[in-house]
Amino acid sequence: MKRILLLLLVIGLGAAGWWRFGADAEDSPAGPASYRTAPVDRGTIVAQVSTAGTVAPITTVIVGSQLSGQIVEILADYNSEVTTGQILARLNSDQIRARLDAARADLAQSRAARSVLDAQMEKARADAAKAVAVAADMRAQLEKSKTQLADAEKTLQRQTELSAHGFAAATALQTARTQRDTLLSQRDSALAQIESASAQIASLAADRKVLEAQMQSSEAAILQRAAVVRQIEVDLGNTDIRSPVNGVVIQRNVELGQPVAASLQAPTLFLVAQDLRRVQIQANVDEADVGRVRAGQPVSFTVNAYPGRDFSGTVQMVRLGSQTVQNVVIYTSVIEVENPNLELKPGMTANLRILTERKENIVRVPNGALRWRPPAAEPARTGPTGMAGREDGSPSGPFAGGSQPGRGGRGLFVERIKAELTLTEAQKTALDKLLAEMPDTGSSGGPGGGRQAREAFSEKIMAILDDAQKAKFAAMQQAGRAGGRGPGGGGGPGGGAQPPQAVVMGRVYKLENGEAVGVSIRLGASDGVYTEVLSGLQPGAQVITGGGPAAKPGAGGQRPGFRFGI
Repeated sequence: MKRILLLLLVIGLGAAGWWRFGADAEDSPAGPASYRTAPVDRGTIVAQVSTAGTVAPITTVIVGSQLSGQIVEILADYNSEVTTGQILARLNSDQIRARLDAARADLAQSRAARSVLDAQMEKARADAAKAVAVAADMRAQLEKSKTQLADAEKTLQRQTELSAHGFAAATALQTARTQRDTLLSQRDSALAQIESASAQIASLAADRKVLEAQMQSSEAAILQRAAVVRQIEVDLGNTDIRSPVNGVVIQRNVELGQPVAASLQAPTLFLVAQDLRRVQIQANVDEADVGRVRAGQPVSFTVNAYPGRDFSGTVQMVRLGSQTVQNVVIYTSVIEVENPNLELKPGMTANLRILTERKENIVRVPNGALRWRPPAAEPARTGPTGMAGREDGSPSGPFAGGSQPGRGGRGLFVERIKAELTLTEAQKTALDKLLAEMPDTGSSGGPGGGRQAREAFSEKIMAILDDAQKAKFAAMQQAGRAGGRGPGGGGGPGGGAQPPQAVVMGRVYKLENGEAVGVSIRLGASDGVYTEVLSGLQPGAQVITGGGPAAKPGAGGQRPGFRFGI
């Protein structure tokens, strides 16, 4: 037992000694640093926006009932393919049929009453025609009486003259006078009959107007009762619940014998998806990514029902309306998908990848190189352009918003000049020399001195450029001024620090002579693994992605944690 305890004590002392001396020896900066590097190469970058959505029909039709009643027949079920006008269910129609029979009887009665009025109107027309004929006969009799009366007047006058000279008998005179008086009475009688016939014609005309009004009222009653019949026929037709579109029944909310109440709103009986051979996915895209999503972009996605299988679709639209979910603003993107085999079913969750950008054969750098930084205790190195970098690798100077207007911002500007003006190696060397010789504008004695130094630097740059490069350089300066960076903005010589569009800068470290040297680069598209390099690096360069010297010990040279003392 003592031997075991002694052995454990020796092992513990050995471990403590190794921890104190061996581990510290490993942490010593004197040992060589081991870096992990990766090459800058050419390849493809596919930028995507990842999101999720739900498969849904393009059009879903709610089939309801406009009537209240009891379901007596169901003719469609889940997954039933239906066509336009096909009957899905039926309501009890006994009461509606009884109402329809009563309404049709009322309509028939109204039409019979109208037939009676039509007959009365025909009789009135006949009576009026007869009265007109009688009046015409009376006028003819009157004319005849007037003619006979005139002849009788002449005869009486002649007999009176003959009787006065004693040539005519008294009886002849009396006969002439009687004949005249008789004809005069006949004329007066004819006049009275004509007046009576005229009155009868007026009475018949009034009766006919009454009949016409009655006929109009009867016509209105017929139209009203016909409308009632049509309404009841419509209600009878509505007892058959029909599909308004071609599609598939995806939901049935009614059972046989169930009463349906449609007093306040139409109840939902069926949901019919119109043509599931084309479906859509409504995906939520947050505001950070919505600027990259546009109509017409291809989309690939997977669903849990078919592991390892990719489906494809196309962005149809990005809806302008936004929603805020947990303080995140999101927009709805609608993706259309062909579904010829009906494999995608409504309600499936789709994991989508919207292809926003694809670039072939471009210079790219691993994203690990953009994340790697030297230890905090290591002083910032200076690259070949003289551009200083902070601990996090971001550029110093006005471009970084720092308070020291120095070579950092101009270093970035020089990198842009090299990339955009396509300088030769001799021009690049001369430009680096100019940047190294440029005095610090922070000690120039005021804004005027800084502006003069920048103008002088711009003139020296112009001196090493050819005519085409000078025109591009002047355009860069002008664009920088238009972008709001004047001489005092610290953006580079002449205020032409950067164009109005945003320039994304990054910083990586190359391994030169066993040391990490920072290089600022312009960045483009990224797919999460690689990022496009617009300028600053060439294919084949080795950039640091990890490793390097360990961080220096903390205060007192002690490692954090527990330590055995000896």
